[in-house]
Amino acid sequence: MSAALPVFTPAGEASRGAGRVALRRSALLAVAVLAVALLFLVDLGTGPGALSYRDIFTALLDPAAASPRHAVIVWDIRLPVALLAVVVGAMLGLAGAEMQTILDNPLADPFTLGLSSAAGVGASVAIVTGMSVLPAAGPTLVTVNAFAFAFGAAMLVHLFTMARGATSETMILFGIALMFTFNALLALLQYRASETQLVQIVFWMMGSLQRASLEKIGIAAGVLGMTGLLLWRRRWALTAMRFGDDRAASLGVDPRRLRLEVLVLVALLSATAVSFVGVVGFVGLVGPHVARLLVGEDQRWFAPMSMLSGAAMLSATSIVSKALSPGIIYPIGIITALVGVPFFLSLVLMRRSPAR
Repeated sequence: MSAALPVFTPAGEASRGAGRVALRRSALLAVAVLAVALLFLVDLGTGPGALSYRDIFTALLDPAAASPRHAVIVWDIRLPVALLAVVVGAMLGLAGAEMQTILDNPLADPFTLGLSSAAGVGASVAIVTGMSVLPAAGPTLVTVNAFAFAFGAAMLVHLFTMARGATSETMILFGIALMFTFNALLALLQYRASETQLVQIVFWMMGSLQRASLEKIGIAAGVLGMTGLLLWRRRWALTAMRFGDDRAASLGVDPRRLRLEVLVLVALLSATAVSFVGVVGFVGLVGPHVARLLVGEDQRWFAPMSMLSGAAMLSATSIVSKALSPGIIYPIGIITALVGVPFFLSLVLMRRSPAR
């Protein structure tokens, strides 16, 4: 006699399996939140000043009871840096995740489209010539120029793909062409800059969190919240994009329109981040890959985990930048490159075609 049929229906088994997967992914998100919170506290406790965690919590929770020196160090120096690291890291992680989704390329990140080079040119124009794309920019001259050039580069890609067809290949190739063009313009500006101006350009291109302020944090958090909400509303369409344009179209998604909409949001995220902290590479590349390994491609978990991975990576970078040499704070762009380049090379090697 044949064996008895299983009690559970395939639909029931699938439902229970999906529930277990969702529970596991939710638990991983909770662990990631705790990791970011822990790194944030360590970042607060790291840096010149030799403050204990008791001093830090006293200054945070009861500033009147803390010494003026401790209050200044915590509120004016360390807290803005630690908060900006979390927010900008989340912005770059989310931007990289959605860039890889719409381009279907795991080697893509916001800087693939030349946005970092464009921001560098904008900042260099402000430093060398004092010219601004907006009148009366004042002390925000460099930041405004960097944002305008980076967002303008994204709009150039948008216009090009509108004319030629919004395929991932054309977007990447045009972005690479823009990157080389802006790099040449950046070299030209550096060549004509004075010694003082050249030092400012090089420092900005290395990336730094030391220009953090509560105003910048508020703006960055607002941009992250707005773009994150808009991308969350498109989570099912973005998940469908991972099956290819034809499959996504069969599910009612317009791949061309969605790709361009997401490009604008990614441009806003990355341009804001770069304009505040300078050029910080590889966070948008590494963060999404960590998220993909942990929770897969479903945007319900992939997008939040990419944000948390980016935030954790930049917070850890901030800690390392202050801990390598006492009294010296290294540019964060150097450290992310040292971590990101080996990771990038490993991805390239993994994607090599097998020998025929």
